[in-house]
Amino acid sequence: MPRLKHHTILILGLSLLATACAGARRAPMTSPTVADVPLGTRRVISGATGQTVPFAQMADAAAKADVVFFGEQHDDEETHRVELALLSAIGERRSKVVLSLEMFERDVQPVLDSYLAGRIGEAEFREQSRPWPNYGADYRPMLELARAKGWPVIAANVPRRLASMVSRRGLAVLDSLPATDRAFTARDNDCPKDQYYQKFVDVMGGGHGGAASGGGATGMDAMMDQFYEAQCIKDETMAESIVAARAKAGNDAIVVHVTGAFHSDDALGTVSRVTRRVPGVKTLVVSAVPTADPANEPATEYLSRGQFIIFALRIRP
Repeated sequence: MPRLKHHTILILGLSLLATACAGARRAPMTSPTVADVPLGTRRVISGATGQTVPFAQMADAAAKADVVFFGEQHDDEETHRVELALLSAIGERRSKVVLSLEMFERDVQPVLDSYLAGRIGEAEFREQSRPWPNYGADYRPMLELARAKGWPVIAANVPRRLASMVSRRGLAVLDSLPATDRAFTARDNDCPKDQYYQKFVDVMGGGHGGAASGGGATGMDAMMDQFYEAQCIKDETMAESIVAARAKAGNDAIVVHVTGAFHSDDALGTVSRVTRRVPGVKTLVVSAVPTADPANEPATEYLSRGQFIIFALRIRP
């Protein structure tokens, strides 16, 4: 099942970014300004109109939201430049910002807090927080911006080891966890076989019948359902983390959540689980699409993904 295995690693993240990009070592970005995103390397599209719009228009709209979801492709350098620039621009427009990251897991929140407060140094932080291999080039600039601004940073995700347990044994395994581990997962988990489920099945390879088509469950269907439940627990845990962070910061705060685009595209995944918890919360989804030709990439097929679509120049093949 090579295709199934590939997408399980890519989407669920049950191993640590087992993609070619994850181990890449690049010089980190140094300036969190729009100037770091040269013309020609990105194009911003309004999801509502399909028209190209200025970066500032996206930043203005994002700054009016309660929660901004930036759906990225983890391995794309220009995408990371744009998300850093957008985070900086939001900070220029809002006085209270919370940065939430899929890339750190709940159990390392105390380590993250200690680093932000200056109680430990960066070497100790990296040693204890299990950063992704591309942390230095792609995520450190955002965290350091937040640190300089005094913004809270949330380790939003469920620990990989717990998501991996769910992928093997299903959601029922949560009932057997010790209280300390159970606290690292969302209290409420809902995994309906809805549009998000069908999208997940399609990306994972689908076509196995059974659960996906309403027929009898097969071994493959049961495996697919458990993978989906592992996906759900990531979305549920990140959503709970976002909601709790905003409640703590106050309703005048904006949360900027950086995540893989599958978790936020089409306002599904983590987005729908935030709105389930807080009806009426104002969300805004940005979806990054790496492409060899941002200026001429047709936009139509991407417009449903978010309020704004960013075509970012893919440097590596």
